Parts: sequence; structure tokens; C-alpha cells
Amino acid sequence: MKKIITLATLFFSVVSFAQIKVLETVPVEKLGKVNNNYIQKIGDEYTVYYTSIQNDDDSSPMRKFSFKNVNNDYNSLYSIIMGGFTASPLYDIKLELPNNYIWLHYTGSVLPEKATVQFMVSSKEATSATSSVSEPFVKDQINKLFQK
Repeated sequence: MKKIITLATLFFSVVSFAQIKVLETVPVEKLGKVNNNYIQKIGDEYTVYYTSIQNDDDSSPMRKFSFKNVNNDYNSLYSIIMGGFTASPLYDIKLELPNNYIWLHYTGSVLPEKATVQFMVSSKEATSATSSVSEPFVKDQINKLFQK
């Protein structure tokens, strides 16, 4: 009888440990950072976190937009932003992401290195007409943010 109880206990203990599965995790990489703004990479998805300069009722000023790196979109976004700094005259660029529309709003200066860009982000969802505006970034800050 002792052997049966011992075997039953062993069987139940093995079964209980078999319920635990180790899941594969994807590392989270924090890329460039400028002030509180940064880019985070999880697998093939990039998320840009930025501080909104608009005063609204939300408790946190941090906002974000995300996209997958399909067809090298991360480098394409960087190239589009940097190309906007050299455009003459400076003009806004509108981008469409899976969940957001983003306007790259450029502000000029007498000195080309003092031109700035801001992310103006609005949600595609009709139920939430939220929009936000990032702080202005100069060309060197964009390089640092994208680690270029």
C-alpha cells in the first residue's frame, strides 16, 4: 500500500510541474534617447515614445506610435524625416501608419541646423479623435533618437 501511495504522489507531482511552460520572449531594446523621448524595438516592431507638449486632461504627457519594420520602414522613416530638413521651402509631410496619421511639421530658421521637426500624431480610430504634438527636434536630436 505504501508503494501505491508513493507512486501516486510522484505521479501527481510530475503532472503538476508539467503545467508550467517556458515561453519564448523577445528582447526589448531601447534605441536612441533624447530627453524623455526614445525609440524602443521589440522584435520587428518599433515604437516611438515622445512627450506631448499639448495640455490635456491625461495624467501622463508621454505618447507613442508604432510600426513594424516591413521593407526597412525604420530606415525609411529616418530618411523621410532627414530629407524634410533639406527641402526648400520647408513643408509638412503626412505619413500613414497602421493605427495613426503622422504629420512631420517643419519649422525653418535662418540657420539650416536650427530647423526643427515635430511629430503631430492623430489616431485613425473614429471613436477617439485624440491628437498630440511632440516637442521640436533639431537635426542632431533626430540623429541621436534614431542612433545614426
